[in-house]
Amino acid sequence: MEDVIKLDTVDVYNKLFGLETMHPLVSVIDLSQATRFPSRFTLHYGIYALFLKQVKCGDIRYGRQIYDYQEGTVTSFAPGQVSAVEMAEGVKPLAKGLLFHPDLIRGTSLGQEIRRYSFFSYNSNEALHLSDEEKDIFTDCLDKIARELQHPIDKHSKRLISRNIELLLDYCMRFYERQFITRQTVNKDALTQFEELLDNYFIDDRAMQNGLPSVKYFADKICLSPNYFGDLVKKETGKSPQEYIQNKIIDLAKEKIIGSEKTVNQIAYELGFQYPQHFTRIFKKRVGCTPSEYRKLPT
Repeated sequence: MEDVIKLDTVDVYNKLFGLETMHPLVSVIDLSQATRFPSRFTLHYGIYALFLKQVKCGDIRYGRQIYDYQEGTVTSFAPGQVSAVEMAEGVKPLAKGLLFHPDLIRGTSLGQEIRRYSFFSYNSNEALHLSDEEKDIFTDCLDKIARELQHPIDKHSKRLISRNIELLLDYCMRFYERQFITRQTVNKDALTQFEELLDNYFIDDRAMQNGLPSVKYFADKICLSPNYFGDLVKKETGKSPQEYIQNKIIDLAKEKIIGSEKTVNQIAYELGFQYPQHFTRIFKKRVGCTPSEYRKLPT
């Protein structure tokens, strides 16, 4: 197995492909200008990265999955992620992209908002597929950053570069929202699976055995990353998965409170709560009264 390359600076990546480093914390990548072509390597990211693949030139693995990408696909990585790359023999890699170190955006609006760009944590089968117009916008943003990198570094450089990166990421968010719409059939299937899994979780008494269901539990069952799953559910229903799950729990709680003689403690345990007080607190927050008070309401 090949060694893992610790990608903690943009210069490490540039040296891997024989590219020039213009700035210690950020680099616009154009692999058509590469002078070295490693065939197989694994990267442990300590920086952020986005790549627009212009030709299918090999496989990228993230965990056990191969990235679903072809021409016009954007892949993204964040610090802490690991990907393995295997280039196809005789094929020159063609891709444009951006690398930037977390230190570049510290103290900027982008640094405060970086967690908002949830696509950095999407799984391999959730890559972004761009239209021709979207590809033009993506490359235009990269060109703006590249031009700024050729300007001598001054007191405005950090802010201008980070703002242009933020613009690029905002466009990617818009493109992903478009992709959610164009993949509505697939998304509806995922939402249907979620609803069935949620129903079965309580029908099969898994709540009593395993506790309250987590968003990750359902995302894993549907083979999606928690971030992508969360964004998909929010887009389709207007609610986060956590809100969706809590609504289900409250509906079940109401049925059990009104339709049985079980104590509040028994109902709490059946719904997966470790502590009845936690159940009572959530119920009151969502319904406006405690479970005991709800039971006394006139029907």
